Amino acid sequence: MTLRSDKHILRRALLTLVAVNLCNLAIGQQTPLNPLSYWVFTPYVYNPAMVGSKDFLTLDFNAAFQGNSNAQILSGNTRLSRTNPGYFNSPKLKEFNGVGLGGSLFNDLNGSSHNIGVSAAGSYQIPLSSTELSFLSFGASVKGVYNMLDTSEVDAGSPSSNTFYPNLDAGIYYYGTNLFAGVSAINLFGNPGDTDTSGKYVIPVSRQYFLTIGYKFVLSKSRNIVLEPSVLVDATDSTLGDFADNINPIIKLYLDNFLLGSYFLSDGNTSFFFQYRFPRLYLGAFYELPRKTAYYKKPPTVELTLGFNFRVGKSRLSKRTQW
Repeated sequence: MTLRSDKHILRRALLTLVAVNLCNLAIGQQTPLNPLSYWVFTPYVYNPAMVGSKDFLTLDFNAAFQGNSNAQILSGNTRLSRTNPGYFNSPKLKEFNGVGLGGSLFNDLNGSSHNIGVSAAGSYQIPLSSTELSFLSFGASVKGVYNMLDTSEVDAGSPSSNTFYPNLDAGIYYYGTNLFAGVSAINLFGNPGDTDTSGKYVIPVSRQYFLTIGYKFVLSKSRNIVLEPSVLVDATDSTLGDFADNINPIIKLYLDNFLLGSYFLSDGNTSFFFQYRFPRLYLGAFYELPRKTAYYKKPPTVELTLGFNFRVGKSRLSKRTQW
């Protein structure tokens, strides 16, 4: 079977699975507090230092639904272009500078708590080599969140509580041709505090810490096959002492324009995902399978991702097959 026929089959399979997922979402699936798929597809949401780390201008949408609970994130990021493109006979032409910008809009309805928020992120990449193929990036994100807490489920007849609060994310990220690693913290201001003196109602937000490290192994340069194992460590203030329980291994396999992989969560569930990249559009899905309960008691999580790449191949260093 030729590579062309393989790609044709994979494309048809992706479109079929996406159509099936749309039907499944109408039934409803279990949804995490935020779409879990952004940890895989849009990691710059949890580490603002990743904003602008690729020479792309992208817009991404992640969504998950289950009954009365649902969560969506619309996000984007880009690296700024230089205003001076250089001279024609310059031995080293740079199309981009070291500044990245990004942002997101998010909506999260989980039980009695409803969050609506917006964030704006910025980063600065420092080249670590003369060829500018490895960088150290620093980033920060400011966000404002409006929380609507329905307290009637806890105390019948009590009024709902609406709170607006700011928050801050920060991160550091190293990336090269193969190795990448980053550390970040989100919601640095923590919980905005209990506006109710009785202490019954708490807005579900806390500091969260991420550590990620991975490596890209080129299995076939001619066919653009790359294997990327990585580890994501996720912890909160209350789980920092349980380091071993916070480790989440991730494996990705890039087959030219097709990506598939698995995500082994520390809570005992197993996830897998796939994504196909068209010239400027990419579609994908994320599944989480519960291991400790029967499927009929706890249905699998299904999430969808949709993305647009508005600027491809502007940099001489970027490749058509770069993800």
